[in-house]
Order: sequence, then C-alpha cells, then structure tokens
Amino acid sequence: MVKSSSYRLMGGNGLFFPILGFASIIAFIYLSFGDLLSVNYKNEISLSFVERNGSNFIVDGRLFYINGWNSYWFMDHAVHDHTRPRIRAMLQAAAKMGLTVCRTWAFNDGDYNALQISPGQFDERVFKALDYVIAEAREVGIRLLLSLVNNLDAYGGKTRYVKWAWSEGVGLSSSNDSFFYDPSIRIYFKNYVKTILTRKNTITGLQYRDDPTIFGWELINEPRCMTDPSGDTLQEWIEEMSTFIKKIDNKHLLTVGLEGFYGRKSPKRKTVNPEFWAADMGVDFIRNSAPSTIDFASVHIYPDQWFKKKSLEGKLKFVADWMHSHIEDGEKVLKKPVMFTEFGLSDLNKGFDPSQRDEFYKIVFDVIYESAKKKGAGAGSFAWQFLVEGMDEFNDDFGIVPWKRASTYSIITGHTCRLAKIHEGVIPITGSMKNICNGRW
Repeated sequence: MVKSSSYRLMGGNGLFFPILGFASIIAFIYLSFGDLLSVNYKNEISLSFVERNGSNFIVDGRLFYINGWNSYWFMDHAVHDHTRPRIRAMLQAAAKMGLTVCRTWAFNDGDYNALQISPGQFDERVFKALDYVIAEAREVGIRLLLSLVNNLDAYGGKTRYVKWAWSEGVGLSSSNDSFFYDPSIRIYFKNYVKTILTRKNTITGLQYRDDPTIFGWELINEPRCMTDPSGDTLQEWIEEMSTFIKKIDNKHLLTVGLEGFYGRKSPKRKTVNPEFWAADMGVDFIRNSAPSTIDFASVHIYPDQWFKKKSLEGKLKFVADWMHSHIEDGEKVLKKPVMFTEFGLSDLNKGFDPSQRDEFYKIVFDVIYESAKKKGAGAGSFAWQFLVEGMDEFNDDFGIVPWKRASTYSIITGHTCRLAKIHEGVIPITGSMKNICNGRW
C-alpha cells in the first residue's frame, strides 16, 4: 500500500506550514495535555531491552504485549523548528493512552530532508532529527520500532538505491528488484545499516545499538520481489542482511517487515491469502520469518486494499481469520511472536462511516487480547497511522487523530487497560490513565 509522503505536500522549499496548523498544535499541547507537560521528563525513565522467550516478548522477566501505533513522519518533522513540536505532542498523547511502542521510519534516501543524500553520504542535520526522536521517546518511556528502508518509492525506497547504482555505472539492472540481488546495492545498504546501528546519539550519548529505547529493527517496509515469485531472491537477501545486522547489534530484536502473504508452495496460499495474486509477490510468511536471525514475524492488515468486491462484513471476517492463521503459525511453526505492525481501514470506501473503523479496530484488539490471555504468540498491533491536530495536509485515508473521536479513543485506551490487567505488565498506568483504567476494572 502506498503511504502518503509529507515532503510532496510541502512547498517547493519545504517551508510551507499553515499558521493555523501551527497555532492548533500549540493549543492542542497546552489545552489537552497540560497535566503531562507539568511532568519533568528530564527525570529519565529507565528502560530495559525487550527480549524474546519462545513465542513471547519479555521485559524484566515479565510478558510484554504491545498496544502500538505508526507515526512514520517523526524524523521528517523533527528536522524543522516549526514542525518539531508535533513529535513531543504525539509521544505525550500516546503515553497518556498507555501506548508503548511506535513504528517509524529511520530512512529517507535521496528525497527532501534526506538522511542519506547519496550512498554513504549523510545529512547531519537530519541525523540529529532522528537523535531527537529517539531522545524524546526515551523521556516518556515509549520504545521505537525503526524501519530501515522502503520497498515503496516514498522516501526514496529501493528504487533510489537502484538509481544510485545505475547512475554510477555499477548497476546490474534498472529493475527495482535488483535492490535484492545487485552486489553493489547490497554494499550500499550494508554501509547504511552499519552507520545507523553505530550512530552515537548527540543528545543521549548512546550508540543506537546500545539504546533500549529502540524496541527493534525492521529490515524493509512491505518487501515484494515480483520478478522472482519463487521467493528465492528475497529469502537470500533476508538471510544475508539479518546475519549482517546481528553481527553488529545482538541486543535488539529484528523483523523483516512483511505484509504476511503466503507463497506459492504454502498450502495456505489458497485458504488464507486475500486473493490469488498474493502468492506471486515473491514472499512467503513462514519461510521469510523462519531464519534464526529473525526474532519475530510481522504482518499487515488492509482488507479494503486487498479486496475490491467483498462486503464490509466479509472483510471484517477476513481480518479475524487472517490474524488467527498467523498467530497459529507463530505458536506451532515459527515458535516466535507475531506482530501486526500495520492495520488500517480507508475512509475513501463507499459509504464509509467512522463507526466502521471502530469496529475494525475492536476486532484487531480482541484477537490480540485473546492471545494475551493465553500467553499466545499474537504479541501486539500497530494502527496505521496516528497524527496530532493540524496535520491534515500530511494525512492519508487511514490516519486519525485518535482523541478527536471519543469512541475510538475509548477503544484504544480500553485495549491498553485490558492488556495491563492480564499480566500486570510494563505498561505504566499512571495519572489520568490510571483513572481511565480504574473505571474499567
């Protein structure tokens, strides 16, 4: 699925920013979260590394089930003074809802506000923006799942790497999928990854590989290699890159970034995949997630993108079946946790009503809750995507400001409370969040 790219929506010099939007974000911070702003976040919250024990995540010896979200835009918006307050506002709002992990981009290759300007050349100004994102998350006790490259074109993606190699006269092919097999491009990507992992944060003083604020790394967002539907090309790349990362950083968890499709040789290609085309994407959920260097499996959920003719009821039934199938794989085959790292319902659907999205969210949360009650492999979910007020120009048809609709906010916070109650876990239930949860228990 194509995500919106904020740099395309800004003015040519990147400085367009509505005065009203800026005013609304400042008002939002002070009026909605004054109780949070009174907290001294400089009293750093102590975080431990998240670990894996079989098909469960654990923190300090306790089970950890995640109510998370996506805000891919953090680094991009941390670059400029006028958009930087949005990161703190979103993190503080998330902390108030009891959310524990945010998935966001740790890449921007060759585009506006590029972190990597060209192979091996970095913009220190943007790197400091990523430093800031990590430091801010650390201060409110929220962890980050950082994605390292995009299969899609937004923010450069694998297409940018291919263009770099082609322009330098070392590329084997102009095909986007050569990202996975071209030796020169593999070197580009390894150099990028090593630079990220060994980066010393200018604010915290910690190398990224030593910072428990980082929940883990994601190799690539939504990989597909359609030029090799057998899946061999992508599998070789996953094994090589995951081994490379683990040699540099053995403290953090690692996932692939899959959508969850079953490949041509899987019996589930006909019974679980959304439609026939899904088996020909050059991916396979089981095979790609199986290497010992991959710590947990990742799955996405976009029923209205994958089906064009199915009714809403049919799509929602698919969601539950899709999740149960992958959780079963995590428990019985992979013996690893399974994270649903993106789920979303478009507001462009004919007859869309926000109550439909509430119903969708509730189904996802209910499946995770049932897994958590059984100490199962369904380890967490991440809504696509959350924003703060004043960001309409950066939204797509899936994003929400979660506190703008009371029923949606209640569903999200209710899920936090349920997970916290089951395992008395690492979710910090304090302040106003404690009052919310006390009312539910």
